[in-house]
Formats: sequence, structure tokens, C-alpha cells
Amino acid sequence: MTVLSDLSGPRRAAPVAPTGTPWLRRFHTAPDDAPRLLVLPHAGGNASYFFPLSAALAEHADVLVVQYPGRQERFGEPCVESLHELADLVAAALCDGTAPLLDRPFSVFGHSMGASLAFEVACRLRDAGHPPAALAVSGRRAPSIPAPGAVHRADDARLIADIKLLGGTDERMLDHPELLAAILPAVRSDYVATETYRFRGAAPLDCPVTALIGDVDPRVDEPQAQAWRTHTTGAFRLRSYPGGHFFLVPHLAAVVQELRADLPAVRPAHS
Repeated sequence: MTVLSDLSGPRRAAPVAPTGTPWLRRFHTAPDDAPRLLVLPHAGGNASYFFPLSAALAEHADVLVVQYPGRQERFGEPCVESLHELADLVAAALCDGTAPLLDRPFSVFGHSMGASLAFEVACRLRDAGHPPAALAVSGRRAPSIPAPGAVHRADDARLIADIKLLGGTDERMLDHPELLAAILPAVRSDYVATETYRFRGAAPLDCPVTALIGDVDPRVDEPQAQAWRTHTTGAFRLRSYPGGHFFLVPHLAAVVQELRADLPAVRPAHS
């Protein structure tokens, strides 16, 4: 669920072009006729984690990564502890007329908590008249299968132990008292949002859905991932990779290829 560094190790990644909203970061420029890809990070994650993914897709998509409140340049803002409220806020930022971010075809990708959030945002955008062309979800069971938990109510030691169980985090960061004191409030808030999330019966999407999982992920197994099929009337495919919850770190190139596979369908007609 949680990782505190990016796909290739800790770094500071600066946006290259404004998006018109603090909710989104753009790390690379893309061709003018490229579709957009909206990326939603996992619990405890930040936008910079997906800098390498953005770099790998820069020639093919305008990658916009959501930056949640309470981290990096939004550190001073209160975190949002409801996944449904967070989906409302992200969708509103995308639909804001002062920041034209839905003026070209787009697809949506989310990992772990970000997968559930990606689905909820996609449903809200669909209902607002902006349906996504494709949805990709990673490391997360289908919304219709509850994933309750109580880690968010546990002490810091239990929370840190769960982070270590999922892997993907440089454990030196978890042994740094000052850093932990700064980041644990956002991590805990994300655990609240994830563990209290419940599906409210949104109608299935019409777009293709791709589910990606690690074959030894302690958070999701193949039947739970297969259940994403019920949340679309479009095509569905499931891909499994060797690894755990953060399988996408060693398999970044393969994940990029899966995301690219949906992009041709979302290119504007004039391209």
C-alpha cells in the first residue's frame, strides 16, 4: 500500500509545465497530439514516485500525476481521509474550466489505493460527460470486494510493520525518526481512506479495464483482481507479474507497455 520513494529511488522531480491546479503535476512535455494519462498514487505515495513512468511515456502521452494534500509542496495542507471525498476533489480539479485538462482523450491509471480512487474518479468524470477511454488498475482488489482493516487505528510500530510487509520502501527511511515524524501523518490518513472505503454501487464503466497484480501480493489475489471485470461493460484483461505489492518497480517496462497498449485508442482523430 505504501512506499516512500519513487520507482528508481529517492529523488526530487520538478514539474516542467503548469497544470493550472495544485492537484496535478506534469514532469515531461509530450507531443501536441498525444492523449493524456491521469495517474493516481498509492497510499503514502506522492507524485514524484511516478517520475520514471512519466519519462517512459513522455513520447506517447501527456502524463498528469495527482498530488494529494499533505505531501511534498502540499505538505502544509490537511490530508483527506475519505476516498469518496478525495475522488470528488480530484474530479472537480479536472473539470475546472480554468484548467482545461479534459480537452483531449484520456485514460486513467492507479496503483493500490490509487486504483480504487482511479475507478471512483473515472465514474465521476463519466457522469460529468467526460468518460475515460481506458482504465488501468494495479495492486488492488475490485471495488465490490471490501478490504476492511484496522491498521489505521494501530500504533506507529504496527503501521511501520505493515509498510515493511508490503515492501517497496527503502527501510533506511523508516529508521529515520525525523523523517518518520513528518511522513507518518499522511501515511496514516491514507490508511484511513483505504481501510474505510466502501463501494457505493456506481454503474459499470463502458471503457476497457486492465488489472495488473503481483503473483505474491498479500493485498490482492487473482480472483479478487478478476472481479474488476464486473465494473465495466467493455473489454477486460488481467496481467500477473512475479512479485509482491510493488511488482511494478522491477516490471516498470512491462507496466508501461500495458499502459501504451490503450493509448492508440485515445489519440485524437486528426492524429
